[in-house]
Amino acid sequence: METDVTLTLRLMMLATTTCLIAAPARAEQLELATVPRIEVDTATLNRDTITFSGGVGYLPSYEGSNNYIAVPVAVVRGRVMGFNFSTNGLQLSVDGVRNRKGSRLDVMFGPIIGLNVNRNARIVDPQVRALGKLNSALQFGGFVGIGKTGVLTSAYDKIALRVSYLRDISGVHNSYIISPSIEYGMPISRRAYLGMSASASFAGDGYAETYFAVDAAGSLASGLPVFARPRGGVKSYTGSVVGNYALTGDLLRGLQLFTVISYSQLQGDFALSPITSIAGGADQFYGVLGIGYTF
Repeated sequence: METDVTLTLRLMMLATTTCLIAAPARAEQLELATVPRIEVDTATLNRDTITFSGGVGYLPSYEGSNNYIAVPVAVVRGRVMGFNFSTNGLQLSVDGVRNRKGSRLDVMFGPIIGLNVNRNARIVDPQVRALGKLNSALQFGGFVGIGKTGVLTSAYDKIALRVSYLRDISGVHNSYIISPSIEYGMPISRRAYLGMSASASFAGDGYAETYFAVDAAGSLASGLPVFARPRGGVKSYTGSVVGNYALTGDLLRGLQLFTVISYSQLQGDFALSPITSIAGGADQFYGVLGIGYTF
């Protein structure tokens, strides 16, 4: 029987192969549909830029919950002096490899820092709430990746492979999270952009025990069965779609609408834990709708 790691690698290879096989057919469809040519001057494409966005997110009240809450969402991303940076939830990542002007190859390497606020507040389910709140975990790590611009449908679409590593440095779960991903994005026109990604997440034993274990005292308080020593491994598989629409007519500057839709499924002991299987559910949905401005 294949290991979780082997299965994940096969899924990632299959996703990549599918994209490559579908490329000619997709390109032919676009040509037949007479998609307008997108012209962007080099100076505009390579200029420094920053985007501030805000909106509303709809997400599970804790990892593994089937109760959903609305939360405010803020996103900042941009490029300064050739260095890219972005936020993702409560994480900030900075690409320490400067982009060379005119290069279609993007090598990515840099730090990530963020907060994990799982089960820290707004827990809807009374059984999980009875287990008590957990402290926020300060996590630090980094990422490495490579991207290529101009691969399938236009001179500006991009495919990227990326792996991130985060480690708790605050003593909350004393463990790690590793997330490999494949991402593809394309401008449909000067006004609209569509992106999609597939990823997996691996977490250590400490993470599983902190967020998904139920000890004897917790079982007595919550009514959930004891699940004392969950093991780490593949935590989840995730697929996401993101869309941007420029209200001012240009994705590279001005006012934009954005949306993110994501589906994640917990695996292994993360799904078998009564915190998920009884009080919640392994299927996790996320949605964000907001507005931003690019300078």
